[in-house]
Amino acid sequence: MTDPRPAEPGQPRALGAATSPAAGRRLPDPEQIDGLADMDPEAFRAAGHLVVDRLADYLASVERYAVLPAVEPGSLGPLFAASAPEEPEAIGAILDDYARLVEPNVTHWQHPGFMAYFATTASGPGILGEMLTAGIGSNAMLWRTSPVATELEMVVVGWLRQALGLPDSFDGLLTDTASTSSLIALGAAREAAGLDAAARGLAVRDDIGRPRVYASAEAHSSIEKACMTLGLGREALVRVPVNERFELRVEDLEAAIARDRVAGHQPIAIVATLGTTSSTSVDPVAAMAEIAEREGLWLHVDTAYAGAVAIIPDRRAPFAGWERADSIVVNPHKWLFTPLDASLLLTRRMDRLRDAFSLVPEYLRTLDRDAPVRDFNEYTPQLGRRFRALKLWIQLRWFGLAGLRRRLERHLELAQAFAAWVDAEPDWERLAPVPFSTICFRYAPARLADDPDGIDELNAALMDAVNRTGEVFLSHTRLNGRFAIRVAIGSLRTEPRHVSRAWELLRREAGTLEAAPAGILAPAPAASVAPSPTARSTAGRSAGTAPSS
Repeated sequence: MTDPRPAEPGQPRALGAATSPAAGRRLPDPEQIDGLADMDPEAFRAAGHLVVDRLADYLASVERYAVLPAVEPGSLGPLFAASAPEEPEAIGAILDDYARLVEPNVTHWQHPGFMAYFATTASGPGILGEMLTAGIGSNAMLWRTSPVATELEMVVVGWLRQALGLPDSFDGLLTDTASTSSLIALGAAREAAGLDAAARGLAVRDDIGRPRVYASAEAHSSIEKACMTLGLGREALVRVPVNERFELRVEDLEAAIARDRVAGHQPIAIVATLGTTSSTSVDPVAAMAEIAEREGLWLHVDTAYAGAVAIIPDRRAPFAGWERADSIVVNPHKWLFTPLDASLLLTRRMDRLRDAFSLVPEYLRTLDRDAPVRDFNEYTPQLGRRFRALKLWIQLRWFGLAGLRRRLERHLELAQAFAAWVDAEPDWERLAPVPFSTICFRYAPARLADDPDGIDELNAALMDAVNRTGEVFLSHTRLNGRFAIRVAIGSLRTEPRHVSRAWELLRREAGTLEAAPAGILAPAPAASVAPSPTARSTAGRSAGTAPSS
């Protein structure tokens, strides 16, 4: 029986004799604990080999899957148990269920036919880096909680800054996505404008005008969401009109700022986008920098997708002037083949990031606080931080900058080849310039020349038909209010034959739709299996010559 008497002062109670205050249960004797620790190291080793083998097989043969799984919303949840298991299950059975229930039912972003959105390639070295990061399990919130995570992040940020050709006046950090990076940048802009919002907030204040942030009509939704999150409000974002190339109109930006100043509002920031999401258009950043400097406004550059191209020195023309920005975001997980997530935020004003987000309670103070160390949690909204620099360090070393440049050059060349195929066809129309690797276009047969809504309907059906082949996955946007199909080339695994095949499928399915009875544009039922090896074999053509239909 457990001794109910308290221990004598200064005499600790034996662990085996301790009781739970709530239930009177004895705490287990450490010598008798069985199965309460983590997975046995040898079992982990064996399971790890199985996982790596599974991933290697998946990446080697991902084309056996249709890019999009043939599933309906709500159909997958019921395949999984309705409640967590009460007793432990064998890792082998769990991995079998992964192979049966999970792998076939993802949208296959690693498929070379994935051209719908800006690619997120999980490269081999990046995956290995993620495994090591998970195994170390560091929380890089303070220098003290992971010294090498902090200092390697500073090193990797420096490597990337140099590779992009930016001056050493830029410092920075790694975040999860461009949404967070832009949020941080605009938070810093809010403080740089003297609003003192971090301390006083923005509600019910008559000492300041309504804040204003200016961005192109084509700017990413994350800028609007940042305004919402930071308490500026959606109405704070002023969408500036664009020209026929979908680039921000500088004269309209100047006019908007002037109007707001007259109205008593307070402009705080300008956002330039180099590579917009819809059309990859390029805002005139040098002219916008002139305005920002003259008006005393923060200039943030969102080049999450296209910024990677700046590692190629002779491809930097679209970025001329970005070195004058206060902050820049580039996502290595988009076009530098890094597994999600990894976003690089560069800034010339780290002090303003700290003004916006630093909060150090006593439990985060460390004895080395006065030493020359950086605690990254003081520069972001997050306290907990992943060791993102590790996978980037591994990946940059494995590829080398020269290797990354060669791969980006191939994507840029493939995009120009695809654009040339579109331009060469009388019934096809390119809808935007192609400064990088995304092509916006549509099928516009002469018979529909006076029916813009009919062209929209036809292209929606065409995109759906191509996606249902399973060989490629394309997306759409609207440019000047009209439906545009997008082909975004950026996957590490996309080869010339895949781009040729995408064009071949577009022309084939357009012909099929044209041959259908008038008004019959309803999509056919989705295929339940991936394309056959025979169908895939027709894709092995060079991108240098347009394939025949």
